[in-house]
Amino acid sequence: MSNNKGIRLIVGLGNPGDKHEQTRHNAGFWFVDALAQRENAIFKHELKFKGEVAHFSCQGQKTWLLKPQTYMNDSGESLRPFCDFYKIPTEQILVAHDEIDLPNGEVKIKWSGGHGGHNGLRSIFAHLNKDFWRLRIGVGHPGHKDQVVNYVLKRVNQQDRADIDDAIIDAMNCIEECVEGNFDSAMKKLHTKG
Repeated sequence: MSNNKGIRLIVGLGNPGDKHEQTRHNAGFWFVDALAQRENAIFKHELKFKGEVAHFSCQGQKTWLLKPQTYMNDSGESLRPFCDFYKIPTEQILVAHDEIDLPNGEVKIKWSGGHGGHNGLRSIFAHLNKDFWRLRIGVGHPGHKDQVVNYVLKRVNQQDRADIDDAIIDAMNCIEECVEGNFDSAMKKLHTKG
């Protein structure tokens, strides 16, 4: 499988700072943090990318991790200079983010599409485009659209976090396929999990 089709950059979306650390909106950060821990990759703050950067070797190639430190609504301000500097096309990016349209603890891989009101994705659209892979980490829906902002910015309860952590482990087990560019296999593995 050619390396030029697979994922070279995995971006986790979230908000920096202790007060946001345990909120549902930080599910993307939780994913890349767990992946970095598994791969013994160390995040370092990179001013020119307005983010924390790490890398590890996967399937024989360097795979980057990025956590924008711009706050969610300006995620694209971190992603754009990173992609420009390392010449990474959008189709080789996997963006991990919280997804209210999936039940808590469910996780799906998706290619392109709309932003569904997610401000992190909206910012990436503005700075790059919409043609990138997404790792949608289900955090559930509060029931009414007027409650969404408070819901995703509120601290997650212990059981919901445990379910999300289980989903993150499942998603990490598909990263090799994503890096190879074998998305059909990755989606089958993740989406048909019993």
